Amino acid sequence: MTLAVGVMSGTSLDGVATALVRLHADPDRAELVAFRQEPYAAAERDAVIAAIGRGTARDLALLHVALGERFAGAVLGLLADARIAPRQLAFAASHGQTVWHDPGRATLQLGDPAVLAERLGVPIVSDFRARDVAAGGQGAPLVPLADVMLWGHESRGRLLLNLGGMANVTWVPRRTVLDGARAFDTGPGVAVIDAVTRRVDPSVPFDRNGERARRGRVMTRVLETLLGDPYFADPPPKSTGRERFGLEFADRMLGTCRDAGGSDNDAIATATALTVESIARAIERWTPAPAEADLVISGGGARNPALVEQLATRVRPRPVRGFDDCFFDGEAKEAVAFAYLGWCTMRGHAGNVPAATGARGPRVLGHVTPA
Repeated sequence: MTLAVGVMSGTSLDGVATALVRLHADPDRAELVAFRQEPYAAAERDAVIAAIGRGTARDLALLHVALGERFAGAVLGLLADARIAPRQLAFAASHGQTVWHDPGRATLQLGDPAVLAERLGVPIVSDFRARDVAAGGQGAPLVPLADVMLWGHESRGRLLLNLGGMANVTWVPRRTVLDGARAFDTGPGVAVIDAVTRRVDPSVPFDRNGERARRGRVMTRVLETLLGDPYFADPPPKSTGRERFGLEFADRMLGTCRDAGGSDNDAIATATALTVESIARAIERWTPAPAEADLVISGGGARNPALVEQLATRVRPRPVRGFDDCFFDGEAKEAVAFAYLGWCTMRGHAGNVPAATGARGPRVLGHVTPA
């Protein structure tokens, strides 16, 4: 048994998730012991967004260290809550905060692992995506290995959908069966919805409970124009990020809706419909999942009932379930997944799924910073 912590800060920019995990081998299992979610303050979120758009080398260097301190503090808070001393950990695995992702060419995650190693006194596994990119892969999605090994159904196929800033889906033929597994980013998850919401009301970080989307109407012509983005027609392997579906995309969309006579709520409703429709079409077109295979949803978007209800209606009769109902708090899923990927790295096991990323083959991922 191995005790470790996974740290995740995703493209949704909603905060830092930390998960204390017991990892067991033969077969691989991950048991969630404790979980903590710390929201980013508005200033922290703005700093990351600014770095993505126009950060200088100085900005990126300072943010790298600041995020390392932020992540280390979050881990120490988690351990204090769980009454676990850092020395009891075998390692911590930190995904880092993505500030640039150019699929197949370059990817950059910030959050200095040296700071984490100094503050925690344990080895840190970090920078998971770079090796896959160097091997010709997209560098994403990386969660599919955990989806297959930990959360697939024991006897039949299952789809696992993460609704973070971007949305990614994994088709798992059966738990622990990598042959035939498929995964890719479908496009925006909540990033566009959140960005449009913040533009129309800077006092709120997201469309809470989908209330504004419910009050709006979907602008069908605008939606079809948005779905004409070439990304949606590209076959897997593929991944994307805020570089494509971020503030500029949201601003163009909001302007188009207003020019067409739509209200602010109509724009949010249309952004929500874009997420729903792009996911549904991607599942239909790019996965072999039969209609009876369930769709298990996790991530921040799973907390948006309007989004989940619309998606369930769109994929009917496919069963839709919350990750919480099948396993544990879905907000912890990606932090647990990166603890698992860190464990793979520490054991010298490959952490990517080449069929998902397009890499030339399996690769041991990440860098290990000694204690």
